[in-house]
Amino acid sequence: MPTPGFILALREKIGHDLLWLPGVTVAAFDDGGRVLLGQRADTAQWTLITGILDPGEEPAVGGAREVLEETGVVVLIESLVAVHSQPPVEFVNKDRCQFMNLVFRARAVSGAARVNDDESTAVGWFGLDELPPLGEAHLQRLQWALDFAGETYFSR
Repeated sequence: MPTPGFILALREKIGHDLLWLPGVTVAAFDDGGRVLLGQRADTAQWTLITGILDPGEEPAVGGAREVLEETGVVVLIESLVAVHSQPPVEFVNKDRCQFMNLVFRARAVSGAARVNDDESTAVGWFGLDELPPLGEAHLQRLQWALDFAGETYFSR
C-alpha cells in the first residue's frame, strides 16, 4: 500500500519535517516454526512484516491487518514482545519520519503466503536456519520474538 492518506494530508501542511509515527512489526510463525518475511519493493531488503498504524487503530489489529494486506496470511497476534524508538529516517523524496515501533509475535491461522500488494516483490516462510540476509534491526526484532517469555522488552 502506498503512503497512507492521512500522512499525505499532513505532508501538505508540514512539508518534509520530521513526523513521529506509530509503527508495527510482526514476527509471524507457522506451525513448523518458520517465520514469515517479505522482500521490500523499495529497497529489495528482506524484513519482517511492518507497517504504519492508522489514526485510532488498535495496534494488534493494525499488525494483523498489515500481515494480511502484504502477504495474504491471516494471523493471530499472541504477544507484544517489544516497544522501542527507531532512529529518524529520511526517504528518497526527503520526507523525514521517526517511528515508535511495536513488535508483535503472531501465529499464522490461515491463508497462503504470497505477494498481496505492491509493497513486496517476494514473500515466504523461512526456517530459522535458512533466513535470507536481514538487517540488524530486523534480526533484533526477530530475536525479541524468539526470546519472549512473557515480559515485553523496553529500552531502559
